[in-house]
Amino acid sequence: MPVNEEDVGHFPAGRGRTAPVRLIRTGEGPSATWLFASSTAAAAEEAYDRLGNRWLLDHLPGPLLRPGPKNLLWWQWLALPLALVLAWLVGVGLGSATRKVLTHVVKRTEGVWDDQLVARLAGPLALGWMLAALYALLPLLGLYPPAEAFISHGVQALVVVSLFWILLRLVDVSGQAVGDRFKAKGNLTFAPLIALGVRSAKGVVLALGAVAVLAQLGYPVTSLIAGLGVGGLALALAAQKTVENLFGAFSLAVDQPIREGDFVKVEDFVGTVEAIGLRSTRIRTLERTLISIPNGKLADMRLESLTARDRLRLFVNLGLVRETTATQMRAVIAGVERALETQEKVAPGFTVRFAGIDDVRLNVEMYCYIDTIDWNLYTTCRQELLLKFMEAVEQAGTRLAFPTHTLNVGAGAPLPAGAQLEVGR
Repeated sequence: MPVNEEDVGHFPAGRGRTAPVRLIRTGEGPSATWLFASSTAAAAEEAYDRLGNRWLLDHLPGPLLRPGPKNLLWWQWLALPLALVLAWLVGVGLGSATRKVLTHVVKRTEGVWDDQLVARLAGPLALGWMLAALYALLPLLGLYPPAEAFISHGVQALVVVSLFWILLRLVDVSGQAVGDRFKAKGNLTFAPLIALGVRSAKGVVLALGAVAVLAQLGYPVTSLIAGLGVGGLALALAAQKTVENLFGAFSLAVDQPIREGDFVKVEDFVGTVEAIGLRSTRIRTLERTLISIPNGKLADMRLESLTARDRLRLFVNLGLVRETTATQMRAVIAGVERALETQEKVAPGFTVRFAGIDDVRLNVEMYCYIDTIDWNLYTTCRQELLLKFMEAVEQAGTRLAFPTHTLNVGAGAPLPAGAQLEVGR
């Protein structure tokens, strides 16, 4: 190039071409002046005529045309929220229309899982259409390449979010469909395991989604994963109890000694299992308190499921006075047996036996099962049976014994202070 000309850069001139920014020096020494070449000025005017937002550039105030953060002009920062609102309105409308069309399509299928999936896609569909509308509005903002790249990365990250959002909904619907299939067959054994599997799958989807979003935003995912591997090893060593509780949860889900909703006895308390989580199990006691037990510890405890009973046991020990005769004893046993036979809820195979003689009474033991698992019905049947047992004792001409103490007092010896003397006829 001639000594009085310089190329200082290039700018887009339309149709994929670029034009040089050429300067020409006039004069010599300190009074020399650099001017734009006529070819550069002509190319700039031609490029300016092709700008899509030329009207805005001609009419906006000068301060709004100044650059702000991320290579965005201030008017573009003001226009971007408006574009987001407009894109959101378009997304909600098109998302609702798309869901109606999909609902009409899936109604023709025999399965119900696809209907449930479409019903839960309102949010992801609205977000997807919003991003499509925003992508269509971006050219109207006339963004510089760095600003356009910045916003494009954000839009792509949100696209990834919408896709993994759909995956989360799919995991929920799949878990519900599998659970409903087992329930339809009357098999409730795998219900806790399915719930635990759904939670674990959602955790994996969230982790993968976070990594994919970070990758779209330009973060070094490889270094991040390597760091997470080293940090995960240290975390696993520090979180042994948490890992133990997690495996305890899987053990409870596989063996199923208890289930959510069961009335159980654990160690020295009873209550209803409200939730079996990944870390602990919550049990609501009869006092309405909530007890949380770590799953690792609970897996080693003695668990007794009272809900699993198919009937309730009733054991009564009738203590008769020592004066009861053999004839009266036979009458009492026969009356108790009649009471059990006439009670329709008493299961076959009951026993009524004269069990023994102790210092103060004659013991009649009664053992039977009430054919119900309803506690209120059980207590009603128990009450009726006890009343009939009392009637059988009264009709036999004897009575129930009560604790007594015999005190031998020598002739002329005073009674101890506070002692009561009972004299029989």
